[in-house]
Amino acid sequence: MKKAGIIMIIGSLLLLGLFKFPLWNIMLGAPQYPDPLGMNIHITGIKGVHEFDIQNIDGLNHYIGMKKIPKPEEMWEFDVFPKVILGMVTLGVVIGLLGIFKKLSFRWFLGWLILMSILGVLGMYDFNLWLTEYGTDLDPNAIMKMTHPDGSPMTYKPPLFGHQKMLNFDVDSYPHTGGYMLFAGMLLTLIAFFVGKREWKTQKI
Repeated sequence: MKKAGIIMIIGSLLLLGLFKFPLWNIMLGAPQYPDPLGMNIHITGIKGVHEFDIQNIDGLNHYIGMKKIPKPEEMWEFDVFPKVILGMVTLGVVIGLLGIFKKLSFRWFLGWLILMSILGVLGMYDFNLWLTEYGTDLDPNAIMKMTHPDGSPMTYKPPLFGHQKMLNFDVDSYPHTGGYMLFAGMLLTLIAFFVGKREWKTQKI
C-alpha cells in the first residue's frame, strides 16, 4: 500500500500547519470601525488580526460587562491542544509508514480518521462552550446593560460558524488557514483509506 501510505503521511503532516496558521477567525465590523476588529484563534492562544485588536475588543467588552479575552495560560485548551495535534500527526505518520511496508491493514487509515473526527467534534463543542460563557457570563455592574424588548438581559455569544448581528456589529466566524489545512489533511486520510483498499484488493488477485 505504498501510494496509500504516502497519502496518509502527507495528510497527517498537514495538521502541523495549525502550529503556524490560525484555526479559526472571528471578525467584528461596525460603522465606527472602517477596519473591522478581529481575533485569530490558534491552538496555542488567541491573537488580534491587527496589532491593537485585542486591546480594542477588550475595551468594548468592558462597557457591556464581558470578560477580557483569555491569555494562553488561562485556558487549559491551549496547553492540551498542541499535544493532541502532535500526537495525531505522529500516529498518522507511523500508520502511513507501516502501510507502505504492508505491516498493517488499510482499515487503520479509517481508524485514524474516525479518532481525529471525534477529537475535532469535541474540540468544537468545547469552543462553543467557551463562546457561550464568554458571551453570557456578564458583569452585573457593567456600565451598559442592554436588554431585549421583553426586558431580559441581552447576551453577546459570537456565532460558532457564520454571520450574526449583535447591536451595531456584524460578527463573522469562519475557519482560517489552519482549519482548512486540518480539513484537507483529514480528506487526504479518507482518500488514503480508499486507495489502500483498492491496493489491498489488487494484491489479493
